[in-house]
Amino acid sequence: MPLMFLRETIQAYRQRDPAARSGLEVVLCYPGLHAVVVHQLSSFLWRHGFTTSGRFVSHIGRFLTGIEIHPGAKLGRRFIIDHGMGVVIGETAEIGDDVYIYHQVTLGGTSSQQGKRHPTIGNNVIIGAGAKVLGAIEIGDNARIGANAVVVAAVPAGTTVVGIPARPVERTSPQPRFDAYGTPCDPCLDPILHELELLRAELTALEARTTRKHRDSAV
Repeated sequence: MPLMFLRETIQAYRQRDPAARSGLEVVLCYPGLHAVVVHQLSSFLWRHGFTTSGRFVSHIGRFLTGIEIHPGAKLGRRFIIDHGMGVVIGETAEIGDDVYIYHQVTLGGTSSQQGKRHPTIGNNVIIGAGAKVLGAIEIGDNARIGANAVVVAAVPAGTTVVGIPARPVERTSPQPRFDAYGTPCDPCLDPILHELELLRAELTALEARTTRKHRDSAV
């Protein structure tokens, strides 16, 4: 990893993570940074034809950090993996600049065929803990993916999705900002749950009207 890229990644951790109190702490104690550094080496070997060596280096990185990044994956600048344990990034995944993901995130494929089969993540995207983004789909710039969401279709730029399967929800702020765990809504409800709540309210109102009619007719 070029020194400039390493420096700006450390600075990105310090800006976005209030627990990061110094650059030295980030260098020594952040497995997400370690995983990205190891990936730089494994990716270099992979691109120059040493595929087995690249896979072996990535395997060592997985053993040391709990984060699995295939050497064929393409990572952008200032890429942050917060906590990190259980993250899986597939071979043909592409990640833009200033992307922030949490632990247990999977950027996986849905096909056993060769070729593009993993997601393409735009710039300034946040993916919450436990989310699964599957297939050769595109996640637009400034998108937010809520914790534990399962995303199997493209997400337009600036859109927040939650749930299984993931569906769009309204964002409280239209301006791009950092939203922890990809959930900027307050409250942030699954659209189906929201519709069920509306139906329940209508049913309660209908029962109240029916009760009043029976009482009035009895009088």
